[in-house]
Amino acid sequence: MGKLAFLLREPVEYIVERPVIEQSLPHRDPFLFVDEVHLFAEERYMLGLRRFTGQEAFFKGHFPNYPVVPGVMILECMAQSVGAAIMHNSKFRGKEAFFMSIDYAKFRKQARPGDLLKLAIEILRAGRITKIYAEAYTHNGLCTEAQLNFILGDKE
Repeated sequence: MGKLAFLLREPVEYIVERPVIEQSLPHRDPFLFVDEVHLFAEERYMLGLRRFTGQEAFFKGHFPNYPVVPGVMILECMAQSVGAAIMHNSKFRGKEAFFMSIDYAKFRKQARPGDLLKLAIEILRAGRITKIYAEAYTHNGLCTEAQLNFILGDKE
């Protein structure tokens, strides 16, 4: 288990659902990869959720006889979860989170069609430059971890 596994059992303060996520993010299907975000009393933690149905287009080629969620898609799920969640902080209203860099990423296990991906996120630094640490879990445990950086810019 990773260092953020405790978030999988924490009581949720507020749930951000898909219609509100769509107000917070510029992404739309087929490139919207967060279904729900759980916010906690301590604002530096959040949990994004994404279920992969197996109908996503990338499964046709990754891989045809053994479909696996591409690692880059898991990283995108992490990034979109952060973008949807931090926009609920009044400090960041009117801002957009733009992916800036990945400091490191480790892929430990596979995510497959039907898996519910739970994205445990800790905000390490919030501001114009925002840095987060994230872990992705499936029913098999920790599958991915990464440190991601964003720059916050105006929506317009």
